[in-house]
Amino acid sequence: MRLSETRVPALETSEMDEQQLESVQRASFDQPINIHKTLAHHPKLLERWLVFAAHVLNKSTLPARERELVILRIGWLCRAEYEWAQHVIIGRKAGLTDAEIDRIQSGPDAEGWSDLDRALLRATDELKNDAFISDATWNELKKTYTDQQMMDLIFAVGNYNLVSMALNSLGVQLDPGMGLEGFKK
Repeated sequence: MRLSETRVPALETSEMDEQQLESVQRASFDQPINIHKTLAHHPKLLERWLVFAAHVLNKSTLPARERELVILRIGWLCRAEYEWAQHVIIGRKAGLTDAEIDRIQSGPDAEGWSDLDRALLRATDELKNDAFISDATWNELKKTYTDQQMMDLIFAVGNYNLVSMALNSLGVQLDPGMGLEGFKK
């Protein structure tokens, strides 16, 4: 973690008012997680962001494995350990192997990637570094992806870049049980 202590503490449900509690419950899968409990300090922001985040995570036209590949790459590039840990778990469920998850850290030039995976990782790197996908990378991706999928790719990287900024700057700490999925020291 970039910060060993939170700058904005995750609220416990007992500390939340009715609006905060409703927002966090709507956001949560089983039980509230620290990102949602932290954003509960600003329930209107949480509510509005959740609509977009739900599209990126659940309604995207990208296949889940490929979406998780780019989310993990942007999380790694941003050094967002919370993001990384959450999406290691989600990525495995989406079909990423532990070897692939480890290889994400080395980027698009690592041995073992398919041409499509390499292009996805390269697009993520280019968006992070230049806010632009090069023609070569774009053309490689367009061999497989529709215009909607290209848009979903850009917005997935952009959303998780933003989320990584928030997680890092707010000091959101790993949820219980996520420690094993964080960055290997």
